[in-house]
Amino acid sequence: MNHPHLPEPLRTVAEDPRVTIRRDGLPDSEGKCVVYWMQRAERGIDNHALDIAIDLGNELGLPVVVYFAAISNFPHANLRHYTFLRQGLRDVEQDLAERNVSFVVRRPPHEDHLAFFAEVKAALVVGDENPMRVPESWRKHIAQHIHVPFWTVDADVVVPSRLLEKAQYGAYTLRPRVQRLWPQFLKPYENPTARYEWERSKSLHAEDLKLDITRGWSELDRSVLPVEEWAGGTHAAQKRLKFFVHSILKGYEKDRNHPEMDGSSRMSPYLHFGHIGPLTIALAVDKAAKEQPALKSTRDSYFNELLVWRELAINYCWFQHGVYDSDAAAENWAKQSIAEHAKDERPHLYSLAQLEAAETHDDMWNAAQRQMLDFGWMHNVMRMYWAKKILEWSPSVKVAVKRGIHLNDKYFLDGRDPNGYAGIAWAMLGKFDRPWNERPIFGKIRYMSRESTGRKFDSKGYIRQMGTGNVKQMTFLTES
Repeated sequence: MNHPHLPEPLRTVAEDPRVTIRRDGLPDSEGKCVVYWMQRAERGIDNHALDIAIDLGNELGLPVVVYFAAISNFPHANLRHYTFLRQGLRDVEQDLAERNVSFVVRRPPHEDHLAFFAEVKAALVVGDENPMRVPESWRKHIAQHIHVPFWTVDADVVVPSRLLEKAQYGAYTLRPRVQRLWPQFLKPYENPTARYEWERSKSLHAEDLKLDITRGWSELDRSVLPVEEWAGGTHAAQKRLKFFVHSILKGYEKDRNHPEMDGSSRMSPYLHFGHIGPLTIALAVDKAAKEQPALKSTRDSYFNELLVWRELAINYCWFQHGVYDSDAAAENWAKQSIAEHAKDERPHLYSLAQLEAAETHDDMWNAAQRQMLDFGWMHNVMRMYWAKKILEWSPSVKVAVKRGIHLNDKYFLDGRDPNGYAGIAWAMLGKFDRPWNERPIFGKIRYMSRESTGRKFDSKGYIRQMGTGNVKQMTFLTES
């Protein structure tokens, strides 16, 4: 897309494939700063949106201000989520200071975005892209009412989502498309430093990050407690990434499907909150494979998860915006199969309360549910099994999807995320999959049994870990 009205340096930035011009025009000549409205990419380093804001500020001769709004009614967010988020904000503040960038956090009743942009006299506003429905509605509202240019940046994928042009049917259709583009986008961040320092007005309201950002929020769900074994923030994410690359990666292909082991990256909570970006992870893994050629196959296996399946999930939410969290997302073959088996007898039916409390006849499923409740995370093999059993034990597919999403969003640190919605759609609706042999309840949707799933790893050891509250599997997150 050409922008002939923009000066050449700004035009070059505007034509970056990560950038979407939400409100066009020239930067306000009387503006006092460039504002980066941080929302999805909550990090002060390795952040394309922040880098673009700094480049623009340096070109315009203006300081950069990063603005973050902590809202009290984010859909399905609770104390567990906000605690992890707040830990990340402290890292953002520190990392931004090292780049000569100011950071302002606001909370109710001071979190009006447009009021803030006007108060600091923004010449131009840069924001994050986000495929989720509610955050996208915020961006549309800002674009309609802001009086200065508003650009958004797709900072939390490796290949910009809009380059894929349409919803992909499955990993096998997306994989060749993104692989062709990797050489263009698998490049290190520049992490520029802002040249101009912002003089903050003494009257400007800003939140003290030493305080609890949820204080006084009477409607916040405080029943879901924080998980001490997880530390939020970019610095904790970097620490875990280093541990993964140096201590786990060499055994990843063998250990990744063993829920009883620490054999996967466990980066998903950090990716969800934007405390680390997928490019940072991919570059670290790729560097290890270049230094140790024997890891090439392992790198390819991990890239399939991080850069194919994760970006397929984002593509799913991006292009199927209205249905990504409902049974309407099923393909036609699955819808027909679901309808044909809607009246099948369910040998076991559980209420949502029973499922939530891990009170079923299946000890392995109960262990997975306890991992969700106690640790805010679940191994991917168990997530698939967990979701398929909810389908089997619910009165209908529609009810099963609602229950799965409710539990996913409430307890997982990485819930309320494209990966979670795509995973539930895969397990319950046959999304990204093919028809399988016909069977009761599931129809042609892929089935997973307790027996066959449990034989593929030390399921008894996994059940013991979850049943006793053994957190040894999580201690890597708090090691000094």
